[in-house]
Amino acid sequence: MNFKYTAVTDKGEKREGSIEAVSRELAITGLQRRGFIVTSIVPEAQARRWFEITLFEKVPMKDIVILSRQMSTLFEAQVSALKAFSLLASNTENKLLQRKMEQIVSDLQAGTSIAGALSKHGDVFSDFYVNMVKAGEESGKLTQVFSYLADYLDRQYALTSKTKNALIYPAFVIGIFILVMVLMFTVVIPKLSVIITESGQDIPFYTKIIMGISNFLVDYGIFLIIIVAVAVIYLLRLSRSAKGKAFLDDLKLSMPIIGNLYKKLYLARIADNMDTMLSAGIPIVRAIEITAGVVGNRRFHAIMLDAMEAVKTGRSFSQSLETHPEVPKIMPQIVRVGEETGSMGSILKMLAKFYNREVDEAVDTLVGLIEPFMIVALGIGVGLLLVSVLVPIYNIAGGIG
Repeated sequence: MNFKYTAVTDKGEKREGSIEAVSRELAITGLQRRGFIVTSIVPEAQARRWFEITLFEKVPMKDIVILSRQMSTLFEAQVSALKAFSLLASNTENKLLQRKMEQIVSDLQAGTSIAGALSKHGDVFSDFYVNMVKAGEESGKLTQVFSYLADYLDRQYALTSKTKNALIYPAFVIGIFILVMVLMFTVVIPKLSVIITESGQDIPFYTKIIMGISNFLVDYGIFLIIIVAVAVIYLLRLSRSAKGKAFLDDLKLSMPIIGNLYKKLYLARIADNMDTMLSAGIPIVRAIEITAGVVGNRRFHAIMLDAMEAVKTGRSFSQSLETHPEVPKIMPQIVRVGEETGSMGSILKMLAKFYNREVDEAVDTLVGLIEPFMIVALGIGVGLLLVSVLVPIYNIAGGIG
C-alpha cells in the first residue's frame, strides 16, 4: 500500500512524497529511519478522494457536541488518546468528520499533540476548541475540558436550533405566498386583464397598477430573475469581504429590535467563552484573546482586544469594559465584584446564564411579533389583489345584468 506523507527534516526542511509499506505504522517507522519527523500520513487512495468533498459537505455542530461528550467519557475510562480517536473515527457516520478523525489519528501516531492535530482542521475545530484542548493537555484535565466543551457547544447548538426552528414556519408561509402571487400575476391576472380591457369600462387606477405589474412580470420576468440572481451573488461576495462584514456587523447592532437581540447574544457568548476557558485554567489574557476571535462581531472583537491590552498594562477587565457604550453598565459592575472576590468563574457563569435567558426571551418575543404581523401583511396583500380584480369583474357582471 502506498502512503502520501508530509514530513520535516532535522534541519526544518519540509518534505512531501509517497512511501510503500504494509501498514501505516511501518510507513512511519521507515520515514523516521530517514530522519524525518512525520506531520501527516494518509493512504494515497484516501488522499485522491477529492471528488467526495463538495461545497455542501460540512460537519454539523451536533456531531462535534457528540464527539466531545464521547471523548470525555473515553478519557474518564482512561482510554488513551490514540485509541479513543481511532475508536471514534471508525464509528463516525459523517464522512467528512471521519476523514478528519483518520488524519488526526495519523498525526497522533506521528507524535503530534492532540491540540496540534486538531489545529490542522480549522474548518471543524475552532481556535476556541483547540486552545481549550491545549489547556487540558497542559493541566492534565482533558476529561473535564471535553466535558466543558460539550456543555458549551450544546448550549450554542440549542440556541441556534431554537432560532432556526422558530423561523421555519414564517419562512415557509412567506415562500408559499410569494409563489402563489407569482402564479396569480403571471397566469391568472393576464387572462382576467383581457376580459376587463375588452369590456370597455373605466378601469380603476388600482386595477391598472395590478395589471401593469402583471404585464411587467410576463414580459420581463426572466430579466428580473437574472437581475435578482446577480444581485444575490454580488451581495454574498460582498458579505465575505472585509468591508461587507464590517457593514453587516454594524447593521446587526443598529437595527431597532434585532440589534438588541444581537447585542445580548454577543454578551452571552463573551461571558460563556470566558467562563469555560477560565474554568479550564487558561490565563485571562489568553482567554480574552481567544474570545475576541470567536465572538463573531467586529465591534465586540475590538472591545475584547482593547480589554486584552488593558489587562496586559495592569488595568482590570471590568475597567476596560466600562469605556465601551456597547456594553451595558451592569456587566462591568458585576465583573468587578468577581475580580474583587476572586470568583470570576462563577460570576461569568451567572452572566452567561442571564444573557442566554435574555436571548431566549428576545427570540420568543420576536417570533411572537412576526406571526401576527405576517398574517396581517399577507391578508392586506391578498385583499388588495382580490379587490383590484373582483371590482371590475363585478361591474361587468352588473352591466350585463
